[in-house]
Amino acid sequence: MHEKYMSPLSERYASKEMQYIFSPDKKFTTWRKLWIALAEAERELGLPITEEQIEEMKAHQNDINYEEAKAREKEVRHDVMSHVYAYGLQCPKAKGIIHLGATSCYVGDNTDLIIMTEGLRLLREKLINVIAELARFADTWKSQPTLAFTHFQPAQPTTVGKRACLWIQELLLDLEDLDHVIGSMKLLGSKGTTGTQASFLELFDGDHEKCRILDQKIAEKMGFSSCYPVSGQTYSRKVDTRVLSVLAGIASSAHKFSNDIRLLQHLKEIEEPFEKSQIGSSAMAYKRNPMRSERIASLANYVMSDVMNPMLTASTQWFERTLDDSANKRISIPEAFLAVDGILDLYLNVVDGLVVYPKVIEKHLMAELPFMATENIMMDAVKAGGDRQELHEKIRTLSMEAGRQVKAEGKDNNLLELIAADPAFNLSLEQLKAAMDPSRYVGRAPRQVEEFLQETVHPLLQENEAVLGRSAEINV
Repeated sequence: MHEKYMSPLSERYASKEMQYIFSPDKKFTTWRKLWIALAEAERELGLPITEEQIEEMKAHQNDINYEEAKAREKEVRHDVMSHVYAYGLQCPKAKGIIHLGATSCYVGDNTDLIIMTEGLRLLREKLINVIAELARFADTWKSQPTLAFTHFQPAQPTTVGKRACLWIQELLLDLEDLDHVIGSMKLLGSKGTTGTQASFLELFDGDHEKCRILDQKIAEKMGFSSCYPVSGQTYSRKVDTRVLSVLAGIASSAHKFSNDIRLLQHLKEIEEPFEKSQIGSSAMAYKRNPMRSERIASLANYVMSDVMNPMLTASTQWFERTLDDSANKRISIPEAFLAVDGILDLYLNVVDGLVVYPKVIEKHLMAELPFMATENIMMDAVKAGGDRQELHEKIRTLSMEAGRQVKAEGKDNNLLELIAADPAFNLSLEQLKAAMDPSRYVGRAPRQVEEFLQETVHPLLQENEAVLGRSAEINV
């Protein structure tokens, strides 16, 4: 085990569920299910295949004789025919009709489509659970004022919960894309060597309708609504591009979230979970590094770059097919799924354990709030008899002086004291401090959180209640 390379995605990041979906056992048992579906459909359409042969195939659907298949592949250098041979050893009565009329892509490509669809459905469950956890967080902190940033410069306040809604919104966009792709997934069906179904037309004595029905029967038996209406030998590699584009979109959203958490942790306002015995640095014992968020960003970078692989593959397929897609697909597709699986587990784990520090948030906000409250102060001063234009210039000048003291001398923001000392404003320091209630400056943020959760998020979660309740186990 320690003498050969192992993918970190399997060892460290991806769940057992996703690893099984892309495992050899899942692949080869799906091949056998497809051979059974083909035989059943051919029998139903009148070919001389017996129920006994089909039952024999079903009896050995899951007990794959891997050693015989492996030995045969060394001899013939063909994975599909090696497994046809091995299946035939277990099913002597059905041996002659296994893979009847089909080409290798019948099992290979249909299995890829089935596996990707199952992978997308698993990611959908995890995505919805992340949204649910974020919704709880947003509701809890919907009224907690916090300093907002544009260009990472202090801007008009928002609330902690409202910021979380921005993360949710991006995931909802990803969910829309994900649902569209899942809903559009079809099987290749049984199209033959160049997509013309010539072998099946021969088997059915020139009956075109039976060839059409064969595809539909196979799709339904494998849990799909239909097959792609036309193809070459393979399904269009454009499908892989669509799938990985959705995965890259999820990765992008998660990356943005992880960036925000890392910045907030630097500010000491919000921290990701940090376990009691966790070590942040081998040298600096005091450190609490945002390791989980950094890992999200790292895996997301990989997925976003990986989306180029199916694009390049799809663009360079020759006519009805070429095999330079094979090695690339074997790596780029599974690893993208495993990486996004790991990303969503990390995302769920981080949100579930976020620690908020309201006192630090308040301290940072109050250091900047006097600048942001100047318009309200000016209006109060006008009501007290002041001249708006004169007061505007005075506030501008005093703000510059307060800012200079903060940045050049490292002092606290004393803008309120400077304003109180100027008789033109006719406002006491007590009156000015009374205007410093942060909740006055967050606009509709708390109400926006309530409306967003009630009108958009909660209906979605109710529709998907059956998949809620997931937790995420982080290996390292």
